[in-house]
Amino acid sequence: MVMPMVRSAGATVIGAFAEVGSLARLAGAAGRRIGGSLLRREPVRLGLALHQTREAGNRSLPLVGLILLLVGMILALQSAYQLRRFGALELVADLVAISVTRELAPLLTAIVVAGRVGSAIAAELGTMRVNEEVDALVVMGIDPVSYLVVPRLVGLTIALPCLTVLSDVLGIVGGLLVAVFVFDMSALVYLRASLDALVLEDVGGGLLKALMFALVLGLVGCERGFSVRGGPEEVGRATTSAVVVSIVLVIVVDLAMTAILYAR
Repeated sequence: MVMPMVRSAGATVIGAFAEVGSLARLAGAAGRRIGGSLLRREPVRLGLALHQTREAGNRSLPLVGLILLLVGMILALQSAYQLRRFGALELVADLVAISVTRELAPLLTAIVVAGRVGSAIAAELGTMRVNEEVDALVVMGIDPVSYLVVPRLVGLTIALPCLTVLSDVLGIVGGLLVAVFVFDMSALVYLRASLDALVLEDVGGGLLKALMFALVLGLVGCERGFSVRGGPEEVGRATTSAVVVSIVLVIVVDLAMTAILYAR
């Protein structure tokens, strides 16, 4: 009984290292393509990149906005009931603003985008792989990484920070609604307290996290799509795998960046 468990654990570890290696190779290839385009002063396919930006925004904006608005309300309710016991109800604005901008907005936005956009990228590229469209690009002399991967990475690195800014605003608005209509606080006082509590490091750190999360989501979605082998049923497995791996890696990256940015 022990040996099967050891073999299973070993296979999992080996698979994790193989996944990281595959992502690193794809990241290196995409980086070389972007660097080569900049050195030759050839623009990245901006039309495709902007299309991917619109797709990411359109697919994720309503859900991201709703979730962050509700999370801001929940956070304000939870914190206010506790802080009121200590006569510190005015600190609700500080807690909501800092928690949303530093952590909740970039993390929850990335998780929503992983489910909405990362899965779509894996499904699109996986379908192209099954239909041999990727091989057709190679035959026509078109580099798949430049044509398929780079625009999606650029699009996500534009869309995710923009969505995070919107999430910051809506999270704070959610806390404001609870503070005003449940605890009878002044909206002006709440907003002033929120702005006084925030510093550039809070907002900038959240946007930096969003940028790193965008790279993770784009790379995982593309890598999972390119790794599809076999029939159409493999596309579904790749899509599910892309979402799971993306969420796990986003949380790992979030932990590492939080330790670097805020653990002093």
